[in-house]
Amino acid sequence: MIKRTLRHLKKEATEKSLASIAFELTLEHGLDGFTVEDIVQKAGYSRRTFANYFTCKEEAVARGATSVQNTAELEHLLTELPEHASLLDLLYQLIKMQLTTELIGRLHQLLLLSKTYPVLEPHYLGAMHQMQTQAQETLLDLSDGKYDEIYTYLLLNSIYGTILPLIDGRLNVLLPGQAVTDDTKEGAVTFDQFLETVFDHLRKGF
Repeated sequence: MIKRTLRHLKKEATEKSLASIAFELTLEHGLDGFTVEDIVQKAGYSRRTFANYFTCKEEAVARGATSVQNTAELEHLLTELPEHASLLDLLYQLIKMQLTTELIGRLHQLLLLSKTYPVLEPHYLGAMHQMQTQAQETLLDLSDGKYDEIYTYLLLNSIYGTILPLIDGRLNVLLPGQAVTDDTKEGAVTFDQFLETVFDHLRKGF
């Protein structure tokens, strides 16, 4: 794994701080209820620093939905896997660690916000794409040339192709923390069951 420098970690922390505050302010006041100035004042940075990371507050809000991930911990845990672990094993652990209950909940909140504020929609899709790109980079780094890149991308896109319909409710899956109600569709499965089904298909070659 490529060791990250102190400067990189500091930049990552700054970006996450600004993004998290932007997301929290949106939940509290709505997208129109605050400005970039409010974000930087609460975070303790300047507008120039904000501009180094984001083109607009909408981008920061969307990025804030995915800022709960601890990349360093993720990389450490993955490197503890056995050397003989298959690419599918690596991907399974990566997805289990990346798609936490908190992250899925925040992505769902972001989706609901994008329905209220359509200007957020492209940034929501951008945040999803960035999450997928991070997973791709991590998996390619871990595989260290052991696996065909086409196979690697095929597996990743198979998984992330199911994430959008999962978050927006097109799949009959109960999100983590979501209870069964009278409105729940018959045959709904839990998130863990969904994940196991997806990987069962992949193991069988779907």
